[in-house]
Amino acid sequence: MLIGEVARRSGVSARMLRHYESLGLLRPSGRTGSGYREYSGEDIRRIFHIESLRSLGLSLREIGRALDDPRFTPSALVDDLIRQTHERIAAENELLTRLRRIDAAEPTDWEDVLQVVAFLQALGSKSAAARQRAALSSAGEVPVPVEALVEAVLRESEPNVAGALRWALARSGDGGTALLAEGLGSPVAAVRERAVQSLAEMPGDEATARLRDALANPDVVVRGHAALALGTRGVAEAIPALIDMIVAGKNDTDAADALSMLAGDPATVDQTDAEQISTGLVDRIATGLVDRLAHGTTEAPARVRLTQALADIPGTTVSDALVDLSQDRDRAVALTAAYLLRRRDAR
Repeated sequence: MLIGEVARRSGVSARMLRHYESLGLLRPSGRTGSGYREYSGEDIRRIFHIESLRSLGLSLREIGRALDDPRFTPSALVDDLIRQTHERIAAENELLTRLRRIDAAEPTDWEDVLQVVAFLQALGSKSAAARQRAALSSAGEVPVPVEALVEAVLRESEPNVAGALRWALARSGDGGTALLAEGLGSPVAAVRERAVQSLAEMPGDEATARLRDALANPDVVVRGHAALALGTRGVAEAIPALIDMIVAGKNDTDAADALSMLAGDPATVDQTDAEQISTGLVDRIATGLVDRLAHGTTEAPARVRLTQALADIPGTTVSDALVDLSQDRDRAVALTAAYLLRRRDAR
């Protein structure tokens, strides 16, 4: 079979067949009387073997070894091809992600594109200072890819850089809120904490709604950050979680401050909770604290913290409770309650 017919039947161009021959990869078995290459059935099979191995990503040199070296074993080469393929896919996915982020930034000219590329490179820098500068520079005229900011803040372990990234996210609008909420479900505890800390600094109703959902998160750290943020936003749903934090002694001072804000300043409460102020929000806080004080399983240190948390909660419920607590069997509780009563009388 002559080279033209081989090319038609195999789908391999005559030029490529000659290239294979020049590399010693394929040698026609014979020649015609006129000197034309003549390929045997075995030659045709070799061509198909070459093309099959090329389809796996082998180089022509590797194909020659595979076909001609009787000691050649495919396992190591196939393993290496798998590794190379994974690396190539990862590189392509990284490029695709970068292109999508540039597109999301809606650049108007190539200068904008270059600035976005520089920003993305800086966010991925090994230098904490470079990452921080990138975050702080995000307030410029070129739109910032929010996905890149979210990804950066969820992986950032350096506190100063993380703070700058959260600031940048808060200024970027609520586009990153849903992505941060996804981070709350991460299997990595540190990522979950970074996600809720970032949500806590995001303005707007959507962030508040996501924080409300986080009150049911199985991670106690996530629940705590969400409760503190919601307390400062005036969301009454945070009350049970804040009281739990006081009992547990985890950020108990912050939790007590959040409760006092809820109880003392109606202006801090969002519209969905405004009605609860007039119908007993203060009593709800006071009753929650007093009930935990009376609970038989609440340990002594927690009872002291709960008593201290009553300090800035107004109303007769707390005053009556402090009178009772001033006679408590636990001397630390009794002394704390008596001191708080004197403060209230002085006011």
